[in-house]
Amino acid sequence: MIVLGINSVYHESAAALLVDGKLVAAVEEERFNRIKRGKQAEFDNPHQLPERAVRFCLNHAGLTARDIDHVAYSFDPKQRRKRYRPEWWDPRLEETFRLRLGQVPSAIDDLLGRSLGQRLHFVQHHLAHAASAYFPSGFDRAAILTIDGIGETAGTSLAKAVGTRIQTVETFEYPHSIGFIWEVFSGYLGFSHYDASKVMGLAAYGDPEVYREPFQSIMRSDGVNYGVAREFLGVEPGRFARMEAIFGPPRHEDAEILPRHADMAAALQAATDAAITAVVRRIKHRVPSDNLCLAGGVALNCVTNDVVRRSGEFANVFIPSAPHDAGTAIGAAFVVHCAKQKRSPERGNFTPYLGPAFKRREILAVVKSTGFKARRSKSPARDAADMIADGKIVAWFQGRMEFGPRALGNRSLLADARRPDMRAILNQKVKHREDFRPFAPSVLAEHAEEWFDVGVQTASHEFMLFACPVKPDKRDLIPAVAHTDGSARVQIVSRKSNPRFHELISCFFAKTGVPLVVNTSFNDSEPIVCTPNDAIVTFRKSGIDALFMDDVFLTAPG
Repeated sequence: MIVLGINSVYHESAAALLVDGKLVAAVEEERFNRIKRGKQAEFDNPHQLPERAVRFCLNHAGLTARDIDHVAYSFDPKQRRKRYRPEWWDPRLEETFRLRLGQVPSAIDDLLGRSLGQRLHFVQHHLAHAASAYFPSGFDRAAILTIDGIGETAGTSLAKAVGTRIQTVETFEYPHSIGFIWEVFSGYLGFSHYDASKVMGLAAYGDPEVYREPFQSIMRSDGVNYGVAREFLGVEPGRFARMEAIFGPPRHEDAEILPRHADMAAALQAATDAAITAVVRRIKHRVPSDNLCLAGGVALNCVTNDVVRRSGEFANVFIPSAPHDAGTAIGAAFVVHCAKQKRSPERGNFTPYLGPAFKRREILAVVKSTGFKARRSKSPARDAADMIADGKIVAWFQGRMEFGPRALGNRSLLADARRPDMRAILNQKVKHREDFRPFAPSVLAEHAEEWFDVGVQTASHEFMLFACPVKPDKRDLIPAVAHTDGSARVQIVSRKSNPRFHELISCFFAKTGVPLVVNTSFNDSEPIVCTPNDAIVTFRKSGIDALFMDDVFLTAPG
């Protein structure tokens, strides 16, 4: 049975394909159309489908639209209509949203060139999130916590999973949305509403105590509960005026970042840690289990994730590589598979490497068309490691592209973490972004515990989802990845999960005695590169020294 999963209701438009319960492809539309998040989250565009992503999934599997048995869309319009309250936001916007949702079936029919009828299934958004984490986890039972901006109307959902059944046990309905609070503060601090990662990085420079007490009027929590004040959310008029009364004027995009801005970010991070800790305790009480799955965009907060891991409430914590909305394309497909087949899809053994790969002849053809002179390497991993050890910035383009917002060694920029100036070089000359932004280390699994306090290694450590403390005696050795608070967003690299990336880091370790490299996404104010052409365009315009694609490599002029 073949199930196509689609997410396009808000942002991170994506498609995924299950063949007889096996996840064979998943990709985000932004990688093809080069528009961040695929499209803007608007009330009038849930029917704008990830067309290129759908086509890739089918082509990769050697299938056509006629082969699809079911399509799963990760949002339920009926649930939205049932729970929506007119006092929440402008009913005219809601009417537009519903009209566009009503166009989803015809848009999918047009894309596939066939009438699906009863083969199109609308899956509740948070259920899709929950499934995207539970089935790849390999657990046969678990508690599942979904925390994002909003599903149909909920900001947080607590669920219980046993076998193939996922059951929602409680929801925190709008306005109790931690994700929306992060969007509002991202805008208030002069970033885009989607720049929660910037706020998370800035928080380490601030003092959460400065605004801890006034922040209680915005987001409060106790031992097992949390709440968000609706008047501060993005759809509320006058929200910035209320915030200005507490925090002072908002920061404009190009204005200097002041200590109070960092203090605001720190207070937000501390409030988030407290709120999610409370909900983790709550779900532990409602769903006693050793296993916890996390999903939703807030599960990209690697600082909070490590707080959850350290809390000891759950022995095992799993987060997929794409806990944000893109992952609901996978989750929706899993839900429909289970409903129709009455048996489990393939569980565990999850890989994030689910996107396009390119053959050497395709790479060489693109290189030739762009005027570069290609060279071949007998040992790309060793040659790249030598360049990194010599202080070069290397673009590493290998195999299938990652699914999710983090580059995990197949579409990555790599550098030497020993260099104190490397963070500034990457931020200023390559990524063209704020100086305070930290970079992640990719470390060999065999040596991770010698350098970082990772605790029990899990599959999710391979997805760069936990901010782990750097061991005190190692911090001065790897200044390019040790954040100002002494933590690092670690990716653990195993030989099994990514043999070629593991080989590169092993070569670097043999040469330097340091079993890790700086790893940041291969992009420059754009989505992560997808194709060889994307890679060469970004290589040409940035301060990258060398580009390795398969065993083909280019070096910068001069």
